[in-house]
Amino acid sequence: MSVITVWLDKYGLTLKAGDLKMLLTKDKGFYRSLVLLALPIALQNLVTFSVGMADNVMVGALGDVAISGLYMGNQIQTLLQVFSGGIEGAILILAAQYWGKRDTESIRRISAIGIRFSLSFGLVVTSVCAIFPAWVISLFTSDAEIIACGAEYLGIVCFSYVFFCLTQALIASMRSVETAGIGLWVSLLSLLVNVVLNYALIFGKLGAPALGVKGAAIATLIARVCETAFIVTYVLFVDKKLRFSFVGLLRNDRQLLRDFIRYGAPIIAGQLVWATNMMANSAIMGRQSEEGIVAALSIANTMGNLAYVVMNGMSGAVGIITGKTVGAGQESRMREYARTVQVLFLCLGAVTGGAVFLLKRPFTALYNVSPAAVSEAAKLINVLSVTSVGTCYQAACLFGLVKSGGDISFVFKNDFIFVFFVVIPSAIAATALGFPAWVVFACLKCDQIFKCFVAAVKINSFNWMKNLTRSGKTDGGENGV
Repeated sequence: MSVITVWLDKYGLTLKAGDLKMLLTKDKGFYRSLVLLALPIALQNLVTFSVGMADNVMVGALGDVAISGLYMGNQIQTLLQVFSGGIEGAILILAAQYWGKRDTESIRRISAIGIRFSLSFGLVVTSVCAIFPAWVISLFTSDAEIIACGAEYLGIVCFSYVFFCLTQALIASMRSVETAGIGLWVSLLSLLVNVVLNYALIFGKLGAPALGVKGAAIATLIARVCETAFIVTYVLFVDKKLRFSFVGLLRNDRQLLRDFIRYGAPIIAGQLVWATNMMANSAIMGRQSEEGIVAALSIANTMGNLAYVVMNGMSGAVGIITGKTVGAGQESRMREYARTVQVLFLCLGAVTGGAVFLLKRPFTALYNVSPAAVSEAAKLINVLSVTSVGTCYQAACLFGLVKSGGDISFVFKNDFIFVFFVVIPSAIAATALGFPAWVVFACLKCDQIFKCFVAAVKINSFNWMKNLTRSGKTDGGENGV
């Protein structure tokens, strides 16, 4: 037997005839929970994607500069989403494990801590972008026309950031107790308001002035305010599981604050690493010499986000199931679920990659951009059709299983190494050597494939299941609540 075979056997990565059936759990409750949780999350992601795509397609009708300005203006929204995603992840991972014990008081306090962190970050980012919009856009591109267009958009849309942060933290709290559907309704409301106002304010319809990119920013701001009002009303007056109150959101718990910082810091740090990676992507690709490359990048990334809708919904569902199962102390059942997840997401990745490749032509045809931008976009989408297979598998394994299972620092360390020692250096080298833009883009996405090998070994070692909950309820009186 070869050394490689011995190594694969050690980590359970070899398959014999008939092993596939053994890898799939027979617990019908798992599949039922996966679908019931994944469906509303995936639909919410689809609706959220549709909001962004509506902006892209409508503004795209104004030409390459307009869509490029919108794309660069949205880079800070991407940063905000990534950081907010770190707060959401901390809430979800800790709260889902307490949900396994049905400790709703601890969940309320964890949520309140997360909301305060999220709002603080939103206020800081809003302040910087409102005061220095042109400087912020210049970090990503040197094109004067794109900077002017992006700054016009950013100077208005930045006021939506605080509302976005609050909304996402509250949705995460609801998801942690398996109320996943509310996020879908919030996103549907946002889509409706955004599309109607985009139509009116970008093109001057329904009696409104034609404001172009500025109109898209105003539409997004109003949509964010509406969705925040909706979710706040729901959690305060409709929800029966957590029963939030204004007073409860102001309370503190020193023990849970320490837990949130201890377990949340690696998640947030990991998200900031990922934000750095994404902004480096934009800065590196924004300086490529090919004509229409920024518009092409906007189109390709929109296509990538569409491909990520289903896998993200299912990965989020896996995370909730994992946290609940580990929090309840059911490790043997979790092992069974972990094997099933790997098979399901490899299959989902293959289907997703094929769909991305086959749909690239009709998708790029939706945009009124230059032929050069369409040609470059098609090349970038070809790269995504390959890397999305890896994205699907490793995202479910590293977030849905490892991070949600309690081994939070591993994912941060893994991301840090790949981003700063593989992804960014290889892309810079490819740029310096004069390789075409699609090769540089492939370097920026290569970690999505390489991480699969790390994920496979880590998952099948089963050393990532860690119960993060405290053995008893926290003592509110002792901690100044």
